[in-house]
Amino acid sequence: MAPLYEVADVLRRNHHQLGKFTLNSWQDRTLYAIEVCRTAQLGGHIDKCTNPQCRHIHISYNSCRNRHCPKCQGHKQEEWIQQREKELIKVPYYHVVFTLPVELNIYVFSKPEMLYNLLFKVAWSVLSDFAANPKFLGAKTGMIAILHTWGQNLSLHPHLHCIVPGGGWSGNKWKNAKGKNKYLFPVKAMSKVFRARFIRALRKVTNISHSISRNLFAKNWVVYCKQPFYGAEQVVEYLGRYTHKIAISNHRLISIDNGRVTFWAKDYRHGGKRYQLKLSDAEFIRRFALHILPKGFTRIRHYGILSSSLKKVMLPQIERQIGKVILPAREESKHMQCPVCRIGHLITIFTFNSRGPPSDNFILKFAAGIM
Repeated sequence: MAPLYEVADVLRRNHHQLGKFTLNSWQDRTLYAIEVCRTAQLGGHIDKCTNPQCRHIHISYNSCRNRHCPKCQGHKQEEWIQQREKELIKVPYYHVVFTLPVELNIYVFSKPEMLYNLLFKVAWSVLSDFAANPKFLGAKTGMIAILHTWGQNLSLHPHLHCIVPGGGWSGNKWKNAKGKNKYLFPVKAMSKVFRARFIRALRKVTNISHSISRNLFAKNWVVYCKQPFYGAEQVVEYLGRYTHKIAISNHRLISIDNGRVTFWAKDYRHGGKRYQLKLSDAEFIRRFALHILPKGFTRIRHYGILSSSLKKVMLPQIERQIGKVILPAREESKHMQCPVCRIGHLITIFTFNSRGPPSDNFILKFAAGIM
């Protein structure tokens, strides 16, 4: 079901003052792309249904294809998931989350790329070293890490969602994790190591004061490990939920009346209870812009035996030992299903550029000529 309101609606009615709510020109460009997504400003195409009993004519406007756009993630997500399905190992997978404390937000504001890169680097160093330790596993493992920067209220809340196979490669054989399917590695120990390594790394690249360091060490940093996924289908479901997620979806918007935006949020401190949050347009756009990543920044990364350099060699060896994951075949279609008859598919028969869509009269004549 199509959402009643869109983030783009809020951006359009604030078009001439978007620069007031952003930190740099890259954020400005991103907001503009979302604003004009699937409008005549980007051009489009005319499609016709292949069903002879329908022959519906459908006008589609082009997408902005920006990774922060609420309307442009479905296709990219599906393509990415299909690639990952081919690389699944026949073992349980664990969901591990590394979270930065709110005290570091001041550095995220000023140097987001640096802080986010440190988060990836330190998280992998913690996981890979715990895996290499014979006390816990004694093997080389892998990780897929996905950066999320937001909380439910659109505040800054940087954290990594990671999926980690329950085991690793040692010598010429696969070793299963020792946690008896309850945990991967001890999270309290990982949390302490994560805190110490991140603060040490931060000291090397910033002029962080001793008082701030003491405050950061005084806090309990959060590393969370969920119960493992026991089947490949669960892993795929997880990937679908987290990989191409953005700060807020259009479906969460409740109303956009009187210069204010009301949307659904969840309070995870109280069991995930839903509540309505109301923000002014200015505050909503400001918070949304916080989660626009630096240009070219890679927010999904692969490490260890799941990295691009190793998986081509390692995965076939692992599959020979523990078997290959077999998933149900997917039905693939190169064309979108007709929204009218839901039998035929839409094929493009005419394209137009960003100077504007064709007139209704043109469409009628064009349709008459091809039917």
